[in-house]
Order: sequence, then structure tokens, then C-alpha cells
Amino acid sequence: MRIINSEEITKTVRDMCIKANCHINSDIKCALENSVKTEKSDISKGVLNNLLKNAEIAHEKEVPICQDTGMAVFFVEIGSEVFVEGDTITDAINKGVSLGYTEGYLRKSVVCDPLKRVNTKDNTPAVIYYDFVKGDKIKITFAPKGFGSENKSGLKMLNPSDGVDGVIDFVIETVRKAGANPCPPMVIGVGIGGTMDKAAQIAKKALTRDINISNTNPFYADMEKTLLEKINKLGIGPQGMGGTTTALAVNIEIYPTHIAGLPVAVNVNCHATRHAVSVI
Repeated sequence: MRIINSEEITKTVRDMCIKANCHINSDIKCALENSVKTEKSDISKGVLNNLLKNAEIAHEKEVPICQDTGMAVFFVEIGSEVFVEGDTITDAINKGVSLGYTEGYLRKSVVCDPLKRVNTKDNTPAVIYYDFVKGDKIKITFAPKGFGSENKSGLKMLNPSDGVDGVIDFVIETVRKAGANPCPPMVIGVGIGGTMDKAAQIAKKALTRDINISNTNPFYADMEKTLLEKINKLGIGPQGMGGTTTALAVNIEIYPTHIAGLPVAVNVNCHATRHAVSVI
């Protein structure tokens, strides 16, 4: 049994909140740089170059890539041989979020009641998904989710007979309706299977996978490529300015489902697709 003090979790989460919001990931940076080379529109090339310049300034000055520093979402894998001493792991994570967003001068965007709209003033509580695995470590994946893109996400309970074409059509239609609102070029997370809520969860988790890594199943890796090609033919382009770079990637995750259902969730993300991973 390995004992981890909750203060270590809190400090790790604090640092992750600042890092993910101020430093763009290398896979995203490479994709943006490649898009400058392949983009057909001169105006959109300029937009992509501005996004890269924005990321460079954020990195050098350690200021947020975007003013919307998101709602804090975590995927946490807890080893079976780990005991957390002190606060509960949930309390430790929320303390880390509070410190990260206040000490890092990140925008606090969370309200305590969805209708009364009173700000919690420290961006807590976080949304946390737990998974229990073998081992003596805790793996924390953090994804700050801005709502300019979150608001354009979608969920549909398809019939099994809708099949692959039905899934593709729904994903494309969701992106088409989103238009320029999610600050394209987008990254699209797709969750297929499970239940209504499980499909939404794995669609969001798909966005934490680096975009230079395809689904390990060749069938779904091919579907990712097909969807990306179709999305980039929509003509929305960077920041809605037209062109051939509407999305940087499509990441698909799947889960077993019921014989009578085919849940599909589409989680839309902006070009930054911020995320960070730490192992304690």
C-alpha cells in the first residue's frame, strides 16, 4: 500500500490548471503549423499564423491562451494500492483548482446554480470522472473546457439500423451547425456506444488524446480520417473565414452498448484543445 498525502494532489492540480491554460500542447502546435502549409485560403493562412503567434505569446508570458479558461474537467485513474491521506481526493482536486485559478489569475467561470447564476469565485467545483485500476499511482488528466465550443456539442440516440452512415451524418451535421462559434479549427471528440451519459463522457475523454494518435482499432481510425476529410470540406475554415482547415482532428472512443441502441455524442472543442496529464 502506498500513501499519498492529499496536499501533493492539490499542488499537482494547481500547477496543471495554470500549465494547461497557458501552454499549448505540442501536438496542437504541430497541427496548426502543418495547416498553414496546406490551407488553400490566404486569409485563413493569416488566421492560423495569428493563432500560433497568440500561443507563443501565452507561452512566453505565461498568460492564458484564451480568456475562457474553462470549466475544470478531470479524468482520474486511481491505483488499487493507493491510499490518500488527509483530504478526500475530490476535496484535494477542488482545492487545487481553487488555487490554480486564483493564484494563476485565470478567469473564474463557474456558477453555483445553473439558473440563479451566482459565481463561485474560484472556478470550483470541478467535474471529475474516476476509474480504478491496478497499481500504486494516481494518473490525473485535466481538460479545461470552454463553453463557446461546449455549447455546440450534441447527442443523439440513433437506431442500430442507422449504422456507420447515421453516425457520420450526425457528426457532420453537428459541426456544420456549430459553424464559426467554437473558434475553429476545431478538434472533435466522438463517443459511440454505452448509454446516453456514457457516450457523452467518452466523447469528452476522446479530446484528451493527443491528436497525432489515432484510435487503436483500424476500423475507427479509418472513420476518424473519413470524418476529418468530410468536415474540412464544409468550408467553415479558421475562425469561420473559409478555407480547408475547419478541424485539426477527429478522435473517436467507443463503449459496448445495448442491442436496441446506438448512442452518439459529439463534443466540440476549439483549436487549443487544452489538456495536461500528471502521474503521482
